[in-house]
Amino acid sequence: MKVLGLILAGGKSDALGKLVYKRASAAVPVFGKYRAIDFTLSNMVNSGIYKVGVLTQYNPRSLMDHLGSGKEWDLDRKHGGLYILQPYLGMTGEYWYRGTADALFQNTTMLRRGDEDYVIIGSGDHIYKMLYNDIYSYHFAKGADVTLVVKELDETYDITQYGVVTTEPDGRITQIQEKVQNPSTRKAFLGIYFINKHLLLELLYDTVPAGKYDLLLDVIIPNLSKLKVYAYEFSGYWRNVKKGIAEYYKMNMEVLNSPAIREELFVKYGKVYTKLKDYPPAKFTGTAKVSNSIVADGCIISGNVKNSVLFKGVVVRAGARVENSIIMQDSVIEEGAIVRNAIIDKNCVVRAEQMLIGDFEPVVLEKWMVI
Repeated sequence: MKVLGLILAGGKSDALGKLVYKRASAAVPVFGKYRAIDFTLSNMVNSGIYKVGVLTQYNPRSLMDHLGSGKEWDLDRKHGGLYILQPYLGMTGEYWYRGTADALFQNTTMLRRGDEDYVIIGSGDHIYKMLYNDIYSYHFAKGADVTLVVKELDETYDITQYGVVTTEPDGRITQIQEKVQNPSTRKAFLGIYFINKHLLLELLYDTVPAGKYDLLLDVIIPNLSKLKVYAYEFSGYWRNVKKGIAEYYKMNMEVLNSPAIREELFVKYGKVYTKLKDYPPAKFTGTAKVSNSIVADGCIISGNVKNSVLFKGVVVRAGARVENSIIMQDSVIEEGAIVRNAIIDKNCVVRAEQMLIGDFEPVVLEKWMVI
């Protein structure tokens, strides 16, 4: 199928606090060796989509360094490939993306020049595995103008933080409520759109010049009665990194503690590709005690690690204890230190005999902190 992939990775997430002071939410590290954007990008490649544009804006350096030329995703190609789409100062005065629709509108050149017939739009900070070919088939079977991916969320999600949809028995969407306090349903929109490219261009030219900049609120919702908008129901694992520190922590712990979730994310529907780094295998000394943990390449473990996720190059020295924590790349936990219920960003040092303990929610150290 000729489909153009677009990944929205420019949003600012204040809810992630210190984790996004120096990076985009799509570049937040997850599960020991990945970045959040790896999942949506890998979904596209596994679905046969080899022309992908990443629309980025806030703190893009870390994300751009991670993506590089796209070779890890087989996107360093003469035809198609990976495109980084940043805002720029043009002759007509465009600069900052004012919303998702405006971001697409400022990159209509990419839409017009390609020979793709359809566009799939996803978010770079959502964690899930899916083959988009199934959406393509559903879209045609329904004769839809637009297909939105939805999921029935359980009680572990704060439904007031999501847009929810109401559908007819055949799946056609009749109402979309965006982040209301008492929603009429728990069927949430997952931020994935499938739409004919020419219809998308028509809708963008009809709305953005009039000062309407949001794809869902200003483009899709006002046209619900005019367009055939259908809901494709997704039943697999899905989390939104951007929803905050608690969601990020919960997501990593769910992957750590659930073999079923690990199998779905890393085995089914193709591989998850990421940027490779040349670290040696993890080393466990004679004093190391490790249980129920993810330990990535390059780690040197001499202390006690339990129920934790350790990224590449982490050092836990003898006598140190790490429990229920996430320790990012090249951080060091020195002798006798205790880290419990914490998220430690890259290149941090917890000095000997120090204690870093979170109470009701994880305590967070930003990059390069020494305590």
